[in-house]
Amino acid sequence: MARVLITGMSGTGKSTVLGELAARGYRTVDTDYDEWTDGRGGPWDATRMTELLATESTVVVSGTTENQSRFYDRFEHVVLLSAPVDVLIDRVRRRSNNPYGHSVEHQQQIRRHLADVEPLLRRGATVEMDAQVPVDQLADAISRLAGEPS
Repeated sequence: MARVLITGMSGTGKSTVLGELAARGYRTVDTDYDEWTDGRGGPWDATRMTELLATESTVVVSGTTENQSRFYDRFEHVVLLSAPVDVLIDRVRRRSNNPYGHSVEHQQQIRRHLADVEPLLRRGATVEMDAQVPVDQLADAISRLAGEPS
């Protein structure tokens, strides 16, 4: 049993792999939804995240936000999903469930974040995984880290 954070840049497939893990019976939380942040990409709701991590022994959380490192000590694993910038841009441009990444401005922002933010995420990660690997294989690897769903 473990608490696992999946993090990475837009387009790495965090939500997709989280969906696969949920289908396998894992308790999952996608912090992009359900008011885990202020709705504008701000920090996690610290009180809510603290409570989640104090009460769940097996949970897979996904997200990337400015205060996530404050919670690293409460996760057994911090998984960084990474991929080349061209892959990320292609993925965000094609997705239909989220408008972020469709504009040239967003794509430039993704390029900047890859250069500036991803190195910070890499420093805090306990595991880095290639986001180009098929989602079922990523879910298998993360399942091995998390243990059996509760």
